[in-house]
Amino acid sequence: MFQYDIADSEDFEQIIIQAVKRILTVPNSDDFLHWVREVIPSLLTLPDYMDSFERQRFATLLGISIWNATPLPQYEFRVQPLPTPTPNSECRCGSGLRYRDCCSRLEDAPELSSDVIWMVLFNELPESHLKLALKLNAVPKPLLAVIADRWLDEGHSRRVVTLLEPLFAGTLSELNGDYEPAFDLLCNAYDQLDYSRKKNVFLNRVCTEASGQLQAAAWQRRSTMHIDAGDFEQAQQAFTAALRSHPNNPSTALLEITLLVSQKKIELAQRRAQFWLHQFQRLAHFDDELFLSFLEHAVADPQGALMDVDTDGIHPALIELRNWITQNCQRPLPVYSVVPIQLTALREQRDKFELSPPSSVKKIEALWQSEFPVGKPLSTQLRLSDEEDEKIWFNPEWIDSLLEHPECADSLSVLDDIATALGVYPETELPWIAQILLWPLLERAWAIIIAASPADDDRYLPWEAPSNQPALRLLFRRYDYQLEEIKDLRGAIATLETMLRLNPHDNHGVRAELMNLYLRDGDNERAVALARRFPNDMLTELVYGEVLALYRLGQKELARTVLTKAVQRMPHVSDYLTRKRIKQPRFNPRGMTIGGEDQAWFYRQDMRDVWAAEPGVLDWLKRQTA
Repeated sequence: MFQYDIADSEDFEQIIIQAVKRILTVPNSDDFLHWVREVIPSLLTLPDYMDSFERQRFATLLGISIWNATPLPQYEFRVQPLPTPTPNSECRCGSGLRYRDCCSRLEDAPELSSDVIWMVLFNELPESHLKLALKLNAVPKPLLAVIADRWLDEGHSRRVVTLLEPLFAGTLSELNGDYEPAFDLLCNAYDQLDYSRKKNVFLNRVCTEASGQLQAAAWQRRSTMHIDAGDFEQAQQAFTAALRSHPNNPSTALLEITLLVSQKKIELAQRRAQFWLHQFQRLAHFDDELFLSFLEHAVADPQGALMDVDTDGIHPALIELRNWITQNCQRPLPVYSVVPIQLTALREQRDKFELSPPSSVKKIEALWQSEFPVGKPLSTQLRLSDEEDEKIWFNPEWIDSLLEHPECADSLSVLDDIATALGVYPETELPWIAQILLWPLLERAWAIIIAASPADDDRYLPWEAPSNQPALRLLFRRYDYQLEEIKDLRGAIATLETMLRLNPHDNHGVRAELMNLYLRDGDNERAVALARRFPNDMLTELVYGEVLALYRLGQKELARTVLTKAVQRMPHVSDYLTRKRIKQPRFNPRGMTIGGEDQAWFYRQDMRDVWAAEPGVLDWLKRQTA
């Protein structure tokens, strides 16, 4: 009796492949068994206690199992199992003994499913035979997905639709989870063909009529589509439906973590990863170690876990970039100098300076400029033109330059270019890009800038000096990340205060953003001080922000005086703030009108919730402007 499971052997797959090749080449059972006795024992890694004779017998039993499971082309891809020998006939293992005295007393080798053999046949059959098998409907229906996957890679989307649509033409409730790969591939083919209406009809039908794992797959795809569109409420509803359809589904667990990370709910994503980890560890027959490793990673770092699980679907350059960032953003900080500006074109050069990198960094920047395919964004913009955006990732050979030069991490100009590249990556909405790739760059830039110009340094780094622009642009990106990605209000305030300290002329208009953040944070004293730094400003945020801050401080008389001047400059704002509902005005196609209704509308959109949260202020505002 054999106690060895060949299916657990690393040799198993290669033996199956070679055996099927032999059957296709010489489709004769006697020849095949002779080949089995001669070849397979040498391919098997079997326990030491088995002698050569036992190995030959085991190889024969395995060979019989393979033959019995192999669909034969000459029999229209039907299997032709070998008959059981009569007790007195010679045993097939080559021992010379009668069957009843030999292998009849041994346990059979594991039964093989024809599905296993078909996976080999897909690679070994000539195209003509494969077409015949499809014509004869000989291929097991769930395995049509294997052929469809190959065709989709080759760009034959219509052939995929023709092949797979019949699978779902009947009663969907009868289809189990084996049909999920075919479902996914059919949806992908619809996407490639831009058959959005047809895809939606199909998804609705599967969500409604299917059950179990297949229905869950449809709801998962619905949820993913809503995530891509930024509609997280609908995404949550679809996720809940997927969970209801198939509760202990790893794909649904992965979807929930993706959904939470996409909404920047990192702590909740970590807690749900912990829940799912315990859930799957308790399941007796769940043995997907890779998925359990993903959940363990997600408990500590959901964004990093999602990036690792998505490596097959993202640009290889991003993986290389992550490795470069991980290895080099912890390098010792380079020492930048703050030197007087030498450009005579700048007005009032006194107290104006520029950041100057060390000579080694200047050399690497010269090399980098010859490798990076585009220049800097125009003015204070963060993006390039569409044409230049495409150049960055069309052929990202600049990644090679980074890999060859770790010292590029010492250059603010290089860090600025990489941040620009990440901002225009075609799938920049992927939830892990900002956390894993962008944030370490921004934090290194922050450390370099603060080391060169600490808080007690009163020297200005004006935007007009090109050498200062990478630093100031990186600071603005840092503020944007803190506010939008991690909801760090205090951190965003500190970043904007640093920008305004370094560049008080404020080319980026961060004073408006800073005023709004002060008011949201309840820091009314700083809000008033900021407004008084720019007494004649025409930004709504500063003009009306001072009014709200004074009102909160109890200085209503002074607030009334400031409001009177504010209404003279911007007469529409109070009306747009005090009315519960108001129609959106017509926008000026050439830009926002200073003092116009469009300016009032934008301020209402940004800050009415803050005004409305202050008891009595809107009624007071309405009375003062009646």
